[in-house]
Amino acid sequence: MTAPVTPEQIELLVAGYVLGDLSPEEADELEQLLQDDPDLWVAVSEAQIALEQSFGIEEQAPPTYLKQSILSAAEVLQQAAVASDRTPESGPAVLPSIPASPAPSNVIPLSRWRRGLGAAAAVVIAGLGISNIILWQSLQSLQVSRRTTDQNPLVFTLERTPLAPSPDASVQVVVDPKDLEATLDIKNLPPLADGEVYVLWTVVKPNAPVTTDDKDAILTQVFRVDAQGQFSQRIAVPPVFRDRGLVQAVAVTIENAKAPQKHLAKPILIQRI
Repeated sequence: MTAPVTPEQIELLVAGYVLGDLSPEEADELEQLLQDDPDLWVAVSEAQIALEQSFGIEEQAPPTYLKQSILSAAEVLQQAAVASDRTPESGPAVLPSIPASPAPSNVIPLSRWRRGLGAAAAVVIAGLGISNIILWQSLQSLQVSRRTTDQNPLVFTLERTPLAPSPDASVQVVVDPKDLEATLDIKNLPPLADGEVYVLWTVVKPNAPVTTDDKDAILTQVFRVDAQGQFSQRIAVPPVFRDRGLVQAVAVTIENAKAPQKHLAKPILIQRI
């Protein structure tokens, strides 16, 4: 019988996925986990966004050879964070025992990725050498100069298309470009069958310097509504929202729960910019 996959192993697989450095065996293992738990795509999306934010480079992902350096640094920094949580009254820290079965949810909190990958990225960058640092800083300066200085929230009220499953469906996305978070507020969308999920997409302009699928879209959030057809949550959004000229539309589709990233469906709600 196959041993259960621990949360730590899932983190390594997700990190390898966003860095594009999984072996064929690891890729097969992650694919099976995603099929068993489609909610894990949320962790993948958040990890990708956190990594982009940490490096501050939206146009290009870090080289794949940095995978082990980042993961090693993240592990060291995570251990340091645990040690810093000690209090004078608590005495020496005791490592918790490993539970017999993993927690039911495999979703990795965004804050943990930001802390671990963000600090780890700083460690790696410190070792890249002066010339690479200068190049990295120059690229950052170029990106900042392109971004608009207006940091007011962006409000997207999606309009129903002929494919909308309900005439009363309402989707609003309020994006804060400063912290790259948004409030996703859904009303009157009917619950879907077990094999389907709703997916929120960020559509960018053709040839934008970011990684997208063949529809120029970035998977932003996978979600299901409750029995009343509602969903409301703070979510992470891609860094492209800091450069408003790159965003072309925000849309919602209904996708296969086992492979929402394939983006096979047409929008049921959309707002074009």
